[in-house]
Amino acid sequence: MKAFVFPGQGSQFPGMGKSLFEHSDIAKQLFEVANEIIGFEISKLMFEGSEEDLRQTNVTQPAIFLHSTILAQVGNKELHPNMVAGHSLGEFSALVANHCLLFEDALRLVIARANAMQKACEMQPGTMAAILGLEDKLVEDICAGIQDIVVPANYNCPGQLVISGTISGVTEACKQMTAAGAKRALMLNVGGAFHSPLMEPARIELEVAISKTPFSKPSSPIYQNVTAKPNIDPEQIKQNLIKQLTMPVLWSQSVQQMVIDGANSFTECGPGNVLQGLVKKVNKAMETSSLVLDL
Repeated sequence: MKAFVFPGQGSQFPGMGKSLFEHSDIAKQLFEVANEIIGFEISKLMFEGSEEDLRQTNVTQPAIFLHSTILAQVGNKELHPNMVAGHSLGEFSALVANHCLLFEDALRLVIARANAMQKACEMQPGTMAAILGLEDKLVEDICAGIQDIVVPANYNCPGQLVISGTISGVTEACKQMTAAGAKRALMLNVGGAFHSPLMEPARIELEVAISKTPFSKPSSPIYQNVTAKPNIDPEQIKQNLIKQLTMPVLWSQSVQQMVIDGANSFTECGPGNVLQGLVKKVNKAMETSSLVLDL
C-alpha cells in the first residue's frame, strides 16, 4: 500500500516550485490563483527570493503548502495514495491530496494559520529545541518537572524529540537533557513555541476559520498528528486540525501505525526529503521516494 507524506515548516528553499511552474500549465494556473488569494506574488518570492525571504512565517507556510499540493496534482499520475499524512503544516497539503479540502479553501486556512501563529509568537515569545539520543519518556519527565512552560512538540523518530515552550523553560530543559545524557540539545532557529500551550491564541483564531470551511469525506484516510490514527470523518478531522496547534506532532507514532495498517512505500510530496529520512529511522524496511514531476 502506498502512503503519501507531506512536509512542514523548515523544508523551504530558494527556487522552490520554479520547475513546476515552468513545465506545467496546471501549475501556472494554480500559482496564479494563489497569488490572487494571498494578495502578493508569492510565486516570485518562491522562485527568486532569498532564504531570509522564505523564512517569514506568512511566506514559509503558504510556500511549502503550494509546492506540496501543486506537485501532488501535477506529479506522477500513476501514484494514488492509499493513505496520507502531513507533518504539522503538511496536514493541510495532505487534506487537499485526499480531496477532503479544496485547494483554495486549504490555502486560505494555511494563511489564517500562519497569521494567527505569528501573532501568538509576538504576544508570547517562545522557542523550540531538538533533543537527540534520549528515550521519549525521559524527555517527557524532564519537561514535566520544569516550572516554566516546556512540552514535547514533535515526536519525529526514535531518539529525536523536539520540545517547545518559553525561552527560559526550553533553555533549562536543554541543560537538564544534556546532563541526563542527550547526544545533543540543539536550540532551533524558529519564531516561536509551536505545538505548545503558547499557541492557544492561534488555536482559538484558527478554530473560527476552520468552522467556516467546508470539509468533504476524504478519498483515503489521513493519519493525523494529534492521534496517529486513520481518520475519514470530516468533523473529527476539523477538530484534530484545531487541536494540532497546541498539541504534539505524533509523527513517529503515525508512521508506525501506517506500517501496521499495510503501508510498504512512502512517497514524500513537497520540498526536501526530511520525511523520508524520518520514515527510515522509524522503520528501515520501508521503501521511500520523492514524488517527481510527470513531464
